[in-house]
Amino acid sequence: MKIESRKIDEKRGLVQITTSDSRWYQVGDVFYPSVTWICHAGLPKGVGYERWLAEKGMDEAEAVKQAAADKGSKVHQAISDILNGKTIKLDDKYSADGKEPEELTAIEWEAIMSFADWLNGTQPEVLKVDYTLVNEKEGYAGTIDMKLKIGEDVWIVDIKTSKDVYLSHECQVSAYLEADKYEENPANKVAILQVGYARNKNKYKFTEIEPCYAIFQAAKDIWAKETSRKEPHQKDYPLELKWKKVNK
Repeated sequence: MKIESRKIDEKRGLVQITTSDSRWYQVGDVFYPSVTWICHAGLPKGVGYERWLAEKGMDEAEAVKQAAADKGSKVHQAISDILNGKTIKLDDKYSADGKEPEELTAIEWEAIMSFADWLNGTQPEVLKVDYTLVNEKEGYAGTIDMKLKIGEDVWIVDIKTSKDVYLSHECQVSAYLEADKYEENPANKVAILQVGYARNKNKYKFTEIEPCYAIFQAAKDIWAKETSRKEPHQKDYPLELKWKKVNK
């Protein structure tokens, strides 16, 4: 397995390691699997996904998924900037999955516009943005998009650019809610915020999720059964190479 990227949080002593087929979070010498990886590996994809995969074929399906992932990554980065007080411009550039930074597409810009509309209409108190939660007791970790106070409630909100809310999304935020109960000012509600949503005039949809942590636990059991690796496969490489000439 190839180590593709490492994201280091020096303040918390945490390293997020993304490999070709999984994601780990490292705290000290301990590795924690990501919530999204557990949900992907441990939950059924459904008949609709299997039919879509058969229609597209493996190569085209992977290309479509990668394009969607790139879009989501750029939109998330821009939204994070907005929440941190930055003004976003149409010609700003963002990178996706280690690629060269590029300008936002019209579809990505529309998704960010819809988020701005939701934010300006809701006026939440922003508590945390794009931060990592580690559940040491249960053995998993994840990155939370937003922790907000809306009225008297504290929400963990995950941003999606998908057309639908899937069971994996519900399990994802449920796992975050469970991990957050060990934090200061713990959340009491979770939601999915779909941006660039084409099925209503607002172009966004805010959906409160009924916690389903028991289903996430079942997915984690399946993940553990199917996954033999308990930490990322790593290999040491020399930092330099040279020709060692031998005198004859």
